[in-house]
Amino acid sequence: MKSFLISLIIPLNLCIFLVIVGAILTILRRRILAFLSITTGILWLLVWSLPITSLILGGYLENKYPYIPPPLQPTAEAIVVFGGNTANNRINWFDAYPTSKKHARIDTADDLYFMEKAPKIIVSGAALDGSTSEAKGMATQLIQRGVPKEVIRIENQSTTTRENGFYVDKILKQEGIKQILLVTSSLHMPRSMAVMHKLGYQPIAAANPPQIILPDTVNPFLPNARALEASRSIIKEYLGLLTYRLRGWI
Repeated sequence: MKSFLISLIIPLNLCIFLVIVGAILTILRRRILAFLSITTGILWLLVWSLPITSLILGGYLENKYPYIPPPLQPTAEAIVVFGGNTANNRINWFDAYPTSKKHARIDTADDLYFMEKAPKIIVSGAALDGSTSEAKGMATQLIQRGVPKEVIRIENQSTTTRENGFYVDKILKQEGIKQILLVTSSLHMPRSMAVMHKLGYQPIAAANPPQIILPDTVNPFLPNARALEASRSIIKEYLGLLTYRLRGWI
């Protein structure tokens, strides 16, 4: 249901849907309702195509837990990495996406590990595509970067943020770990922290650097294709926060 709602309210999808509804209402001679439907769809698309919308709504979430560079983070008992790749791990989601300019969550995790901020890393995430879980993929990359296999714990059952917390909680309890550095994207951090708070933890937010930074070349009040494309991530987070709060998960 959640995936359906996210797909439906993605600006382009909702605009097309409301325009079709408007066309049907026009045929049925419900002209006022048709006008409202079509206008709402176009406005929804326009609003989310403006970079200023991302700056205000996405920036609010990203700055709820201000970014702290790894060298300035305190020490903890473990580093926990929630799976995901917000805006395809782009450093700045208004920029193009060359693979040389990206920052994945494991980039932050291995920085923290090699700076001796924690002796263990827990990676969390099931297989969303294919047979290899996201957690296994992250673990493999960490090992290739020199992180010892024995310090990595893999949680590969979770498909949602709530499940990330639920299954990681089991590992933390098994190993007697109470203080963690929580790694995810800045945009995803408010929901992730809320889930862990609900489970009784007081994690240290160790987010990736913020991605919603407006380049000088982008006008915040002119439609932008990348702002429209990335709007899905912001909408997903607000819908997730609302759903989790209504269900008592946070």
